[in-house]
Amino acid sequence: MIKAKQKHEVDMIHGPLAGKIMVFAMTLAFSSMLQQIFNAADLAVVGRFAGSDAMAAVGSNSAVISLIVSLFVGLSIGANVVVANMLGAGRRKRIGDAVHTTVLVALISGVILLVAGIVLAKPVLELMGAPREVMSLAVLYLRIYFCGMPAITVYNFAAAILRAKGDSSRPFYALVAAGILNVLLNLLFVAVFHLHVIGVALATVLSNILSAGLTISFLMRETDEFRLNLRDLRIDRNIFSDMMRIGLPAGVQGMVFSFSNVIIQTAVNSLGANCIAGMAAAVNFEYLSFFLLNGFAQTCVTFTSQNYGACNPQRCKKVWQLCLLLGTGIDFAFVMIMLLFRNQLILIFTTDPEVIRFAMIRVKYAFSVHFLCTTYEVTAGALRGMNRSLVPTVISLAGTCAFRLFYVWMVFPHYKTAPALILVYPISWLLTIVVMHTAYFIIRRKVFRQMESIS
Repeated sequence: MIKAKQKHEVDMIHGPLAGKIMVFAMTLAFSSMLQQIFNAADLAVVGRFAGSDAMAAVGSNSAVISLIVSLFVGLSIGANVVVANMLGAGRRKRIGDAVHTTVLVALISGVILLVAGIVLAKPVLELMGAPREVMSLAVLYLRIYFCGMPAITVYNFAAAILRAKGDSSRPFYALVAAGILNVLLNLLFVAVFHLHVIGVALATVLSNILSAGLTISFLMRETDEFRLNLRDLRIDRNIFSDMMRIGLPAGVQGMVFSFSNVIIQTAVNSLGANCIAGMAAAVNFEYLSFFLLNGFAQTCVTFTSQNYGACNPQRCKKVWQLCLLLGTGIDFAFVMIMLLFRNQLILIFTTDPEVIRFAMIRVKYAFSVHFLCTTYEVTAGALRGMNRSLVPTVISLAGTCAFRLFYVWMVFPHYKTAPALILVYPISWLLTIVVMHTAYFIIRRKVFRQMESIS
């Protein structure tokens, strides 16, 4: 048992932090980036072998998928914080209850998503104004994709449990295996069997099932409190309540962020299929950048949670500083490298000159300053790690949703151009940065005083 703990558990409340944060964050970031690269493979394969309409059909679904999934991914953050707090406070006996509650919630959530996705696919795409020429393909892709939702939620929740104790490597290995399968099946189903959109969706579903199965098997082979026994699955009310209190605001924030993107996608749809395809290609750069910075944000959540449970305010502060400095610096370097090779990278997705033109507009006005998001995402992670999850949600409601809705409905109609639309992103990021940091310093002062009085 001791050997298993030493192998997969990271001591976050003692010793140097920088090296542990870097390893944990980069492993987590590479996991998410790898997942997005394999998702981008869907778009690249369908764009190369099935044409721009099929590419637009797949691309038009990204905002919808993100919107529906975000709530449950946020709940997985709640599970991460609950387990990490237990570890930091030395309450290991309750970890088993948290593991079994989390996995059962994941299964139930996945079934809900499956049903919702199949039923709402067409109405939602119609509401978004998806072009008529890609509607049938887009609906078909979305319905097949959501058949894999139970696997997606199980993977995210099980990975959150493992990461709470510092194990970010095994969820990464699961994604590597699933991603390789995804690429191989994409080529087989689309390039060989010519299944087009159906093939891409089926490949995604099967690869998600593999990643979920591997992660569950890791938990079932644990030799400590993290061991999963499927016969013991049940929901502990107190643990579920804590998960909701922390995870629900995080999920709502993700949904708010995604909802604003759905509104923006509606505006993109109004500019035609070439614009949809171009934006869908370019947004993959932003996804990679986001997952890189989000690795440091999620690291900040986990490390802060354990040290918050251990009542160590100075270590919480140092975690925030290191995650902010390392995350911003690394993401800035990544963005600069991607900009250097932007012309070659766009050609992976399409050779259509008009599609490329729209893609470059997004790269210029949004991706080039995307590293700024690191500052408010890491700070939001620090607040969640201190069990203040509602505040980042409220700020995101104002900074992303409210402002972007205002911009799309009141400013964009006067210009109706792609550059005017994409400028909504950097403006909203700057507003959110200012408000998030102001809130953090006010709350941190109060929380640290409480922690110092307890200790």
